[in-house]
Amino acid sequence: MNDMIFPGDEMIKRTPLAIFAAGLLLSTATPALSQEVIQSAYHDYRLVPVVEGLAQPWSIAFLPDGEMLVTEKAGTLRVVRDGMLLPEPVSGVPAVISDGQGGLLDVVPHPDFESNRLLYLSFSQPNETERGTTAVIRGRYESGALTDIEEVFVAVSEGRGHYGSRLVFDGQGHLFITVGERQAPTRGDLSAHPAQDLSNHHGTVNRVYEDGTIPEDNPFIGDPNVRPEIWSYGHRNQQGMAINLETGELWATEHGPQGGDELNLIEPGLNYGWPVVGYGVNYRSGSAIHEGTHKEGMEPPEHFWVPSIAVSGLLFYTGDRFPHWKGNLLAGGLAGEQLARLTLDGQEVVREETLVQGFGRIRDVRQGPDGLIYIAIDGRGGGTTAILRMEPVATRQ
Repeated sequence: MNDMIFPGDEMIKRTPLAIFAAGLLLSTATPALSQEVIQSAYHDYRLVPVVEGLAQPWSIAFLPDGEMLVTEKAGTLRVVRDGMLLPEPVSGVPAVISDGQGGLLDVVPHPDFESNRLLYLSFSQPNETERGTTAVIRGRYESGALTDIEEVFVAVSEGRGHYGSRLVFDGQGHLFITVGERQAPTRGDLSAHPAQDLSNHHGTVNRVYEDGTIPEDNPFIGDPNVRPEIWSYGHRNQQGMAINLETGELWATEHGPQGGDELNLIEPGLNYGWPVVGYGVNYRSGSAIHEGTHKEGMEPPEHFWVPSIAVSGLLFYTGDRFPHWKGNLLAGGLAGEQLARLTLDGQEVVREETLVQGFGRIRDVRQGPDGLIYIAIDGRGGGTTAILRMEPVATRQ
């Protein structure tokens, strides 16, 4: 586990709840989850089960009428209404490649969902290649069905996995879409890697309008050798992305290999270096991948994790239920089985605290309309699979 302590921080005491085995089944853990108190630097909290019976949940979305939507990796979109998981999944969801890392991935309602009922889904789309590509569709969601489906984005990419696939609206009519580097090999000339080649979408953050058309102020518009949707490039596999609503800044987390997960401030037209620079090493052998950690013309991360926590969902917390966490970034971890709370001073990460450790792979983290924090536990391998809610118990000054 990675629990970084910065100068001036103190180690955070945890109750025995935090050291339960990651493979503990929810049926066994439920009483403890709702009763035990976890201590943190500012807020003590409980973990309360919201829904169980899911199969590898990947993303959570809240609708204005109180419904919660959850994507299941195998290709189903589930509905939670009045605290109950409906037995029938949403109809009309497109076919997905669910092998390996592919599947039905992110779900995000349109900012004006209440009036237009538009829902956006990202997924691994079948095509003529073995593992397909990252795609985004939108459809009208009514009464448990998705209709009037339109394609918004289809990546030019090919590979084994690493689809990326987070979606974020910026409130100004734009949709940001991440695409992973598709596990392209890191051998030979690293500068020739697909993530450094702007003629495809490998390892990119992309910006389109809400209908999929391309904004004229995208950074590479007019260059015939560059895909016009590209906003930034040189990424590995970005599975966390969030907007700071106060500043308009776009932030993303991406998986490193063996170590070297990154938190990046995403700026238009910039190169974030994969695989030329980074902090990780090759799996198994531990041999070097990169030329180094820094290179002119390539952006270093604002924060990185060694060892890796396998970053996933990302959230800027803005609610009032955990007032001392307001403005903090919350980053999920798969291999780390933790929620990392990052305190920012401007654009600098000045403190990290580990929360919710040891309950399973945290795939997504979202703020509910009630100001509480919801996490999706991906119980791959028979472990806990659930949506849990963090509820405050006490606040320390």
